[in-house]
Amino acid sequence: MEFIEALGLLAGICTSSSVVPQLVTTIKKKKASEVSTTMFIVLLTGNALWVYYGIDKKDIPIISTNVFTICLNVAMLFLKHRYKNNE
Repeated sequence: MEFIEALGLLAGICTSSSVVPQLVTTIKKKKASEVSTTMFIVLLTGNALWVYYGIDKKDIPIISTNVFTICLNVAMLFLKHRYKNNE
């Protein structure tokens, strides 16, 4: 792996993992009233477009980190739905 690919992967991991603290807080509190559904839908759309772009460019760091982010965003939306009655 070239240095620039490793740098891209690290950058993607940093931005992707930014959702993790919100996931942890939501799981601990079992509340998601403060979570914006619209924001996560917009993020999902953007990440899906990044995956498409990464596939076109054959860029593994872009593909992998954005697929990871999609999984985290879907998990957050699932928790938002699961805890909707706890608000």
